[in-house]
Amino acid sequence: MSSPAPNEPPARPGPGPAAPGTVLELRWRSSRHARRLLTLGLAGLFIATLARRPEFAGLAAPALLLLAAGRIQRRPPRLVVRARPSSRRGFEDEVMALDVTAEGQDGCDIRWTLHPGREIAPVGPPVADGPAARLTFTPERWGRRDLGTLDVTLRDRWRLSEGHASLSLPRIDCYPAPASQQTRVVLRRLPNRLGEHPVRVPGEGLEFSGVRDYVPGDRQRSINWPASTRRGRLQVNTFAAERSQDVVLLADATSDVGEPGRSALDLALRGTGAAARAYLDARDRVGVITYQWGGATWLAPGLGRRQVYRIIDSMLSADTGGWTSGASFRRLPRAALPPGALVVVFSPLLDRRFVETLRDMRERGFAMLVVDVLNAEPPARPGGLMRSTDRAARRIWRMEQEAIRFSLRELGIPVVHWDGAESLDLPLAAHTRRPMAARR
Repeated sequence: MSSPAPNEPPARPGPGPAAPGTVLELRWRSSRHARRLLTLGLAGLFIATLARRPEFAGLAAPALLLLAAGRIQRRPPRLVVRARPSSRRGFEDEVMALDVTAEGQDGCDIRWTLHPGREIAPVGPPVADGPAARLTFTPERWGRRDLGTLDVTLRDRWRLSEGHASLSLPRIDCYPAPASQQTRVVLRRLPNRLGEHPVRVPGEGLEFSGVRDYVPGDRQRSINWPASTRRGRLQVNTFAAERSQDVVLLADATSDVGEPGRSALDLALRGTGAAARAYLDARDRVGVITYQWGGATWLAPGLGRRQVYRIIDSMLSADTGGWTSGASFRRLPRAALPPGALVVVFSPLLDRRFVETLRDMRERGFAMLVVDVLNAEPPARPGGLMRSTDRAARRIWRMEQEAIRFSLRELGIPVVHWDGAESLDLPLAAHTRRPMAARR
């Protein structure tokens, strides 16, 4: 099954019909050029009157005549503007574009100025001229981001008047940039469902498992002629069956510690996105559970390329410290957490209730793997001073974290650490080389 590249954006719709325009009421005022001309004209008249020198009035006359002629120019009272981003969905640090067009300017010059919203950075100058222009930007962090506002400035032919209007830009969905993962953790016992993971049961797979005596009904093309020649009787090749598994990705959104862009929640969502792609490439059924304060939101396991974006869409609402009205974790339906599923957890393991939830799931017989995404420590005092009590408190905190991880390992839950910079294949290497047993 074909899958998108790690940084490939979601499928985008075609051009389609033009979006309806927004009618903006223009606020007209004198430009800087007009104010300079007015100052020059009034100064010439004042000097001519004060010094009784009419030649100074002659110097002021062209400026005043130009201002008078500018008053009779036609100024459009409103403008029709269309602003459309190149896509409503994208990844972190992906360069995107905003296409803007205007109608009804009546020959006036147009200038566009982009005032980006939070976590939106312009690429290149945020100013463009012309009735049709393109402004580029990039989202710096995942989430549902407002693009900001777009200021429209119209200038008449002689640049004596300016019309101003503002347009609120639409919101886009920014997906976490997925990490790199190529290998997969596979359970030892898989359900009887067609997939790509070879098992010890003979079947119609592609991986060679051995030879056996020929029996009537075997295919002729499966005969192993070299082995038949050595043994003196017909031998046929046997192959391992290929099956799929259910994978549930559990993202802990209760604790977001660390610097923005590399916090625990950032790494949890990026790791979840990478794992979703890797397992869906192997035709596994993948679902997600986002654990938040007050409950959990979930997406049932599914197949296909679109499931990746369904998973990420379901995680975009993850907001640290927020309160969700999702279902209780202990009352999740069977569709959200199928029996026999592999549960891959991305968590900093800071919330004790979440740790107790992991222990409860392990006691219920689920095969689990925890990816520790904690990469920060308690902050030091302002000024860089650390007292003996601070060092003791930090040492106790580290011991508590080690105790939590040790207790999970004692329950049969492997815990690996991931720093977010390297590929996920490195910390998972010890568990991807051999099937994982669901110990009870």
